[in-house]
Amino acid sequence: MSETPAFDPAILKSALKAFRKKLNLTRLGDESSLGGRGTSSGKKSSIVAIVPPDQHPIEVYDELARQGKLRKAGHGMFELIGE
Repeated sequence: MSETPAFDPAILKSALKAFRKKLNLTRLGDESSLGGRGTSSGKKSSIVAIVPPDQHPIEVYDELARQGKLRKAGHGMFELIGE
């Protein structure tokens, strides 16, 4: 039987903050992409899942998913719960 490693709450908090920041930047980049006319479309981004930042090991994001703060979306991607 394998036990899940105990992570420092500060590491989990830092990883979740980094995930939120990357998700927001990815969405902003998608929303501000220019169309053929030189203006942004003004539409909301449809991005809901991203590959987590690599500054923390994937096990940290797996633990956040186990705690119910993130959800695995497949293909190494996670989505934020509650948004």
